[in-house]
Amino acid sequence: MTDSRDETAGAASDPLTDAAPLGPAAESAEPPQHPPVPASGSVWRTSNYVRLWVGESLSQVGENLGTLAIPVIAVVMLHATSQEVGYLTAAQQLAFLLIGLPVGAWVDRMRKRRVMIAADGVRAAVLLTIPAAWAFGALHIWQLYAVAAVVGGATVFFDVTYQSIVPRLVKPDQVSSANSGLETSAQVARVGGPALSGFLLTFLKAPLLLVATAIGYVVSMVAVSTIRDDEPKHVPEAHASLVKEIGEGLRFVFTHDLLRRITINTGASNLASGLMTTLMPLFILRELGLPASVFGVVEGIGSAGGILGALAAGWFTKRLGEGPTIVWSSFLFTAGGAVFMLAAVWPGASIVLMIAGMFVFMFSVVLYNIAQVSFRQRLCPPRLLGRMNASIRFVVWGVTPISSAVAGVLGGWMGIVPTMWLGVALTLLATLIVVAFSPLRTLRKLPDRLPD
Repeated sequence: MTDSRDETAGAASDPLTDAAPLGPAAESAEPPQHPPVPASGSVWRTSNYVRLWVGESLSQVGENLGTLAIPVIAVVMLHATSQEVGYLTAAQQLAFLLIGLPVGAWVDRMRKRRVMIAADGVRAAVLLTIPAAWAFGALHIWQLYAVAAVVGGATVFFDVTYQSIVPRLVKPDQVSSANSGLETSAQVARVGGPALSGFLLTFLKAPLLLVATAIGYVVSMVAVSTIRDDEPKHVPEAHASLVKEIGEGLRFVFTHDLLRRITINTGASNLASGLMTTLMPLFILRELGLPASVFGVVEGIGSAGGILGALAAGWFTKRLGEGPTIVWSSFLFTAGGAVFMLAAVWPGASIVLMIAGMFVFMFSVVLYNIAQVSFRQRLCPPRLLGRMNASIRFVVWGVTPISSAVAGVLGGWMGIVPTMWLGVALTLLATLIVVAFSPLRTLRKLPDRLPD
């Protein structure tokens, strides 16, 4: 899962009961303000949210146009080994582990719109170095590591910030709808992007797809710059020490039983499923011997499940309840991975099985993310949003570079397919231990606010 299982997800985004008092916390000199929103219940009549949605959607389109490019460059053009593919994935995700916690405190001290603009600009600039190096015949696996690391760092800033700004732009009862809109557009991009990438790879070199990704980030930067948020300027003297503020965010997450369970479940699932997802390019391109174009089609069509998950999230939470939705989507996540891996058992039906498995996989991730992210955004005081999101993403994404590195080592030692099956089994084990028999099973409505 991501957090959005981060994630979303990263993620799948995260459960709750009581909270220990947090004690006094430093805030900006001015009281929190929120931009005016219309009386109508429709989130789409909130202009600032629409601008955020446009910016995030365009960023997703660009990102997913090039989503296959870097692994294809590594595997096909640079002939990377399974260990190198694992290290490449780890490099992209390492920032969540190294700077994930302080980013939350930094974001709470900065104006969020400016952070997103800067993050988009950095990602666009560094990605363009890959096609430039390729054009001069100087492309090397170490450059891919460096670019992946820088893009990962900028993504940490962007993701923590945009999840923290949503409650500022909409009313509390619109948060779930706002997250659903963002997830829907992200899934549309995940469907169209890889499929279009696979088609373009039949006559374009992979490095050129990164130009489209960079353009997506630039257009996103322009859209985000039009947001008119009245967030007050933060006064440095009003903040406590960085260590104290980071600790406050961690305390908020880990002193609530349900929020703690969701965070641990998401992190454990990401740690386990990373054994499968890291090796997916090698599994499809080498083990099954399929071309990159088929890789794109499998990713694109399979990801349509995410669109359905976003559209069905409201129905599921009303019929099952918020807590049971989180639990059952965790089991569906494992089931999707198992169906995907059946392609190794029946190669003749590999494409159908991978599409079906990816469909269920993405459906469950988005369903999980919308339920848990909306819950934690409703629960968290505005002054803690950045630190809360960063604390959770530190756990749920911080494990992914570890998982990717381990996947590369295990893939070289015990084989790609056995390593991926191990990931599926461990994902199921995490769900059984952490949430299957927790209070989430029966809580149809999760808390909206902290107790006094």
